[in-house]
Amino acid sequence: MALTQWLFIYFIVAPIFNEHQLKPNINGYLVFLLILSYILVAAGGYIINDYFDLNIDQINKPDKVIIDRFISRRWAIFFHSLFSLGSIGIGVCIDLKTHIHILGLVNFFNALLLFIYSVSLKKKFLIGNLLIAFLLSWVIVVVTLCEINQFALPLQHRLINTQKLLRYTILYAGFAFITNLIREVVKDMEDVDGDRRSGCRTMPIVWGINSTKVFLALWLIVLIAILSLLQLYAFQLQWWFFSAYCTVTVIFPLVRVFKKLSIAQTPKDYNSISSLLKIVMFTGILSMVFFKINVNH
Repeated sequence: MALTQWLFIYFIVAPIFNEHQLKPNINGYLVFLLILSYILVAAGGYIINDYFDLNIDQINKPDKVIIDRFISRRWAIFFHSLFSLGSIGIGVCIDLKTHIHILGLVNFFNALLLFIYSVSLKKKFLIGNLLIAFLLSWVIVVVTLCEINQFALPLQHRLINTQKLLRYTILYAGFAFITNLIREVVKDMEDVDGDRRSGCRTMPIVWGINSTKVFLALWLIVLIAILSLLQLYAFQLQWWFFSAYCTVTVIFPLVRVFKKLSIAQTPKDYNSISSLLKIVMFTGILSMVFFKINVNH
């Protein structure tokens, strides 16, 4: 999350505004504060998720249980509250400094949604997966929202900046959403035994493993097709290094995920797929560095 926001701010947002001698709202130490606020809200979300998942984790991954082993439940609630409130407080500070007036409220809803997810939504069919995928893609969208008042600039600047910023926002937020949705469902397939004993209604439990694989295969096909079409566009712009990088480090691994998914049967197999998807997310986000070079396109 931190790397995603940092790369998006410095390799996409800043060059777009610098092209017309404009200054983004989020700059200097505010970049650090924005990233810190999302690290804190995510940390709070992880803690509260582990708090309510204790019984499930003792079945699915007993060696990785932390609460009631290294930290008490009371301290877990304390740190969850501290991190969540810290995130909201930092958001309010950025609002006061920049007159954005959205970050404090947004961070409050992020913390609230992560709490509701941990209590009940993660046990529901698909909705929990969609929520987490949305929140992880939101780390990109929120950066664009912080610059929303820049869209009121004079017409000659506004059209250029708005189109470019929205284009890259949709591209990377969409990539983050789809890859995280796929990975969340794969993790449900890995944890199906513990989830079933705890009364969860995740997709592998409701639909079964084979139907869930079809669902994931469709999303993988859509993602691979979109990324392949993007390479055709990159070829037209003569972005040779970008195209080669994405093909080798993003598209080919996604094809491998597709193949591994078709034969996966054990939790170990699904864990391997989940790890490969992490790598794809990382390499996909790193591709932002190419856009600073080619920002004029």
